[in-house]
Amino acid sequence: MDLKALIKRSPKLLVGLCIFTFFVLFAILGPFLYPVDPKKPQFESLAPPSIKHPLGTDILGRDLLAQLIWGTGYSLKIGIMAALISLAIGIMVGGIGGYFGGMIDEILNLTSNVVLTIPTIAFLIVVAAYFRTRSEWTVILLISSTAWAGMARSIRSQVLSLKTREFIDLAKLSNLSRVRILFFEVLPNMLSYIVMYLALSVAGAIGSEAGLSAIGLGPTEIVSLGILLRWAIVWEAVRYGAWWWFLPVGLTITLITLSLLLINDGLDQIYNPRARRS
Repeated sequence: MDLKALIKRSPKLLVGLCIFTFFVLFAILGPFLYPVDPKKPQFESLAPPSIKHPLGTDILGRDLLAQLIWGTGYSLKIGIMAALISLAIGIMVGGIGGYFGGMIDEILNLTSNVVLTIPTIAFLIVVAAYFRTRSEWTVILLISSTAWAGMARSIRSQVLSLKTREFIDLAKLSNLSRVRILFFEVLPNMLSYIVMYLALSVAGAIGSEAGLSAIGLGPTEIVSLGILLRWAIVWEAVRYGAWWWFLPVGLTITLITLSLLLINDGLDQIYNPRARRS
């Protein structure tokens, strides 16, 4: 099924892809089209939106459009990389455990269950607090350290269902190794499911970064959307009535998350027969 057919069957997918693509292009092309230093105080303090500063400036005189451009890019990077790492661990743990079974499955499944019982936000707050400086990769690894467990459980259940199908029996008769069957026969048949879960994972990771940053435990060396919210909170943007300081950032986080949810829902509508009937 080509992309046009997919979009025709689910308008939600088209809307989600358009919104997400816009923010990706905004983050990639923005620094070239609007080359302003997001950290350098060089303009009038708390200037409202104008032709010179489309989103105004903050209390230190930093350009907020430049901050939004760079913040969107770093937040997308954190969300995508954390989701990919979580996905890779989830596929390895859930896929190997579900297909190989036995003691391997029991150990890996127990590990996943233990991680799932950990209060994620509390764990991230406690661990992040131990780092005086936190790079973007520190935050990525912190978020992905617990996010993989849910994916592993879901992958395991899918593998347990697929490994009893006839095409797997044919692969076994062809004398293929179990590793080759898992990665070249079982997992490709779960591609749509994996992409759907990846979209949700990116949204969750962006939300986690924003939450950590808002309470002062996000990355310390970059400008992310969460850091922008943190600055707006610390410098009391609401008290100054500087709506242009916090509203665009909150709207950007909301729209990116919404686009990923629409992509997930659109793919579910296409590939899930029960969702199509509803």
